[in-house]
Order: sequence, then C-alpha cells, then structure tokens
Amino acid sequence: MQIEIGRTSRLGNRRVNQDRIEIIETPAGVVLVLGDGLGGKPGGDLAAQTLVDTVSEELALNPLPAENPEAFLRELLRRAHHKILITGQEQHPPMQPGTTAVICLIQNGKVWWAHAGDSRLYLFRNGLPLYRTTDHSYVEQLYQEGRISLKKLQSHPMRNYVTQCLGLSSHTPEITTNKGVAIKEGDVLLLCSDGFWDPLDEAQMGPILAEEKLNLALNSLAERAEAASYPKSDNATAVAMRIISLQQIQPSPAPRQRATAKPRPNNAESDSPLDTAIDEIQRAIREYDYEMKQDNNK
Repeated sequence: MQIEIGRTSRLGNRRVNQDRIEIIETPAGVVLVLGDGLGGKPGGDLAAQTLVDTVSEELALNPLPAENPEAFLRELLRRAHHKILITGQEQHPPMQPGTTAVICLIQNGKVWWAHAGDSRLYLFRNGLPLYRTTDHSYVEQLYQEGRISLKKLQSHPMRNYVTQCLGLSSHTPEITTNKGVAIKEGDVLLLCSDGFWDPLDEAQMGPILAEEKLNLALNSLAERAEAASYPKSDNATAVAMRIISLQQIQPSPAPRQRATAKPRPNNAESDSPLDTAIDEIQRAIREYDYEMKQDNNK
C-alpha cells in the first residue's frame, strides 16, 4: 500500500497546545491516533500524550495485522484510559486528566475506527464525506433526539461539553467502533480535534483535501479554522492519510544464479566435438530448468 500523510497542529488563542497525534506505519498496516486534552481540568496535555504513548507501546507488543480489528481498537483505548488514570494519580499533587480519542487502523484494504468524545474521523471519497463519526457530546445527543435544530447545535453554549472521554473518571468510557469499510485509491482519512472541524464547513473540507498535497491542505484549513473562531480559537489539530495505491510493494527479486558447467577432465576423449556438444546441451537444460522454476515461483 502506498500512502501520503499530512499533519498540522496550531495553538490558536490558547496558552498550551493540548492536542496530540501519532502515526504508526508498519508493513502490515497503519494506525492513526489523535487526542484532544480536556481543558476544563489540569493535565489535558498529559492525558493526550499518555494516549498516544500507550497506543505506540501496545502496538510494539502486539504487532499488526490485528485479527479482530474492532476488539483490538477498543482494547487499545481501554488500556489508554486506565493508563491515564494511573498517570494522573502519580502526579504531585494527584490529578484527574482527560482527553478525547479517535483512532483508526488500515490493513488488508479496509479501515476500522474507534472514538470517545468529539474528536472526529472523516472518510472522504471524491471530495465528499462518505463517513463521519458521531460526536459523544451533550448537544449532539440533543440533536439526535430531535430536541434542537442543526442551527442551534452549531451555536449552543454547551456544544463543547463531551459525554465520553478517556481518563477523568474511573468509569470505563463508551467507545464507538465501526464494522470495517473497504477503502479505494484516492480516499482520504482525516482525524481532527474540534478546534479544527468546528469552525469549518464540511462541504469545503473535502475538495481542498482532494486537490492539494495533504500538508498544504491541512495547514490551509487550520488557518481558516483559527481565523473563523478568532479571538477564541482553540487548538486546531489534524492528521490525514491519502490512499495512493492498494497494491503491496514487492521486494526486488534476488539476482538469478546462472548454472556453471563442471570442468571436464583434460583428456582426448572428452575434448571430442561430440562430448563438447553434449556438455553444452546439458548445461543449457540445467540453466533453462532453473529459470523455469524461478518463473513459476513468482
């Protein structure tokens, strides 16, 4: 599989950037992860960093491919949650940090994702958002229940209140996963914090990601998000991956070893034209047979 990766992370009008991203590439697959540390309590950056560190450590111990991707991603986030709780208690004084989390796994021509909170994953195809995670947030819940309109959702004073996250509480968070989606060449996967997606129009995101190099596209979109929400712009962070080709890159074949004729005894009989011709035929047969076997093994 051949891919293009892009990333961006802007401070916005904040003193600290509490967003974290990680990209883990292996021969058997790729994992992208993003965490947005919760700013309402101290240690949001610590929680987000613990998330990405835990995922990296677990993948080093449990290399891809994952046999059960849904369970694998859910377990990664569950372990990160407990590690955040432990890390918070180890601080002086102890704290209860929290972070959103969104993670995706690409292997065997498919993508799986899992999330907790309002950081999002998008799958764009031909510039259109084919899939998007549903936020774990208070206003999203109101909207899904039909209690507020889309317009009110976008301007609700509690739109940043998340209902699920990692850390913060000993209660294991609700983690939402998908069933796995077949990907195509040209698809773009985007993971982003709410400081990135909230000020932007989804209809504009897809075409920009489709037309530009991902680093340029993400930086451009992050600048727009920062400007649109000024002077209260949040950290704006995103990581994206474009599928260039789904074909596996094959290693170069080893150079063929040509068969070498055995030296003939130095006597008159073996130097006869007939013996020389027979030796040449046998050498050719051995070489041809070797090459045929090599071709059949490709």
